[in-house]
Amino acid sequence: MDKYEYYKALGIDREVYDFATRAEERLYDRFKAADDMAELCQLKVLDAFHKEQVQEACLSGSTGYGYNDLGRDTLERVYADIFHAEAALVRPQITCGTHALALALMSNLRPGDNMLSVSGRPYDTLEEVIGIRPSQGSLREYGITYDEVELKDNGDFDLEKIKERLSSDTKLVAIQRSKGYSSRRTLSVEKIGECIDYIRSVRKDIIIMVDNCYGEFVEEIEPTDVGADMAVGSLIKNPGGGLAPVGGYIAGRRECVENAARRLTSPGLGKEVGASLGVMRSFYQGLFMAPVVTASALKGAVFAARIYQELGFEVLPDADEARYDIIQAITFHREDALISFCRGIQAASPVDSFVTPEPWPMPGYDSDVIMAAGNFISGSSIELSADGPLKEPYSVYMQGGLTWPHVKYGIMNSLQYMVRDKVVDRDMLK
Repeated sequence: MDKYEYYKALGIDREVYDFATRAEERLYDRFKAADDMAELCQLKVLDAFHKEQVQEACLSGSTGYGYNDLGRDTLERVYADIFHAEAALVRPQITCGTHALALALMSNLRPGDNMLSVSGRPYDTLEEVIGIRPSQGSLREYGITYDEVELKDNGDFDLEKIKERLSSDTKLVAIQRSKGYSSRRTLSVEKIGECIDYIRSVRKDIIIMVDNCYGEFVEEIEPTDVGADMAVGSLIKNPGGGLAPVGGYIAGRRECVENAARRLTSPGLGKEVGASLGVMRSFYQGLFMAPVVTASALKGAVFAARIYQELGFEVLPDADEARYDIIQAITFHREDALISFCRGIQAASPVDSFVTPEPWPMPGYDSDVIMAAGNFISGSSIELSADGPLKEPYSVYMQGGLTWPHVKYGIMNSLQYMVRDKVVDRDMLK
């Protein structure tokens, strides 16, 4: 049976299929680079499994207090090995990436301390954590002040302004690797390392935390390899491999990780408690699969960039640029285009494909947001998903894809919906 017949059965017109196929043919070198990186990272993960002697007993969970949980403790050593860190905290009790970041901040800052973000305004959901937008329980309520330095127009760190803003009260510097809902480029680990080196030359005593969400296994090294005191992320993004049902991690300097553990549980208990229940098998298997799953998501991001770039839309990064995370931004400057794109992604999902996404006032955001996420794990953005705020410039942020064939079809379907809704003229596909 001709391959197109399968796509036709799923609603893809011939001209959409042919246009996407031509785009894919021009991406051989980019796809090979993604596969090569997956191979390197897979070997790194496997080496950590061997070093820490992961065994069948690690896959079972604990209950109650979780004392002497072999699987939990071994997994945290595996993460520490992969990140070349002194310690790691990897727990199902960490509910999401925002929670992991809040935990890292709240456990390592004290009243009177100052937090400085040197990559501009953090992701929207952190604004209430910090207190940029007033919220009950924010850092601001505890007397912790905040300042920020925007990146330069070319995407580089503004080292002179960073030096100016490093006050005597500055205790922690935050760096966000990925772009979030912004138009800037994602930061490479190399560029983050250069900034860390500069900050250390000015102040050696500052804690440096990197929001690592969406960046794990995209590069050979992680922020802890270049001097970060903490790399923080979510297990329902890259490192969970699409199998972890919940959870987050903090990897880095032992003191910082121990502080986080005591905040997560309580002083005097720290990492010694915290039942793993029945998630250890998913945590281990997801981590093992993560490099290959991340590569599938990366291919999808490049594929989407190629298609929408050729149609004349603004894409960031473009199809030929180096990649440092799995997020692809596409700017439409049209509300109907953003909605149509997300509905096409939703309709391609394995779960809830029949649901029609609608914009809504999602908690933690300052405008209505539309989200397409028909996933096996609720909110899992290592699975194919897309979202964007309903405000200018009407950009969508697409990420994820457990398998390349699925993310390929999903992006084709997003284009199919935009053709259906007359956002894209069929003549543009010739």
